[in-house]
Amino acid sequence: QVQLRESGGGLVQPGGSLRLSCAASGRIVSINAMRWYRQAPGKERELVAAITSDGSTNYIDSVKGRFTISRDNAKNTVYLQMNSLKPEDTAVYYCNADVRSGYLSPASYNYWGQGTQVTVSS
Repeated sequence: QVQLRESGGGLVQPGGSLRLSCAASGRIVSINAMRWYRQAPGKERELVAAITSDGSTNYIDSVKGRFTISRDNAKNTVYLQMNSLKPEDTAVYYCNADVRSGYLSPASYNYWGQGTQVTVSS
C-alpha cells in the first residue's frame, strides 16, 4: 500500500557530503514521524535522525552538527544532508515512516525503505 524509496547513496571521501532522499508513495493520507536508520556490517540497526510532522528533529550524538534531516510534506519526502562524512558513517541507510492511509481511521502504520549504501572511504 505504501512504498518508501531511498536514493542518493554512494561512495564519498572522508570529509565529503551526500544528500539522501526518501520518497513515500501509495495510499497516503498523512505522514507522521519520518526517520533515518543505518546499519553497518556486523552491527545493529540504529536510529540516526527523526523528524515529526511539525518539523521537530532529533539526532544521535555522533552525527549532531554534521547531519541535517528535513522533509517536504507536499512531496511526501524526507531528506538527510550528511556533511563532514567519516569512515564510521559507512552503512546501509534506511528510511522509515509512520503513515496514515485511511480517512476514517486515525491509525498509522510503520514502513521501511529498501536501503541505500553509503560508503565513506579514501
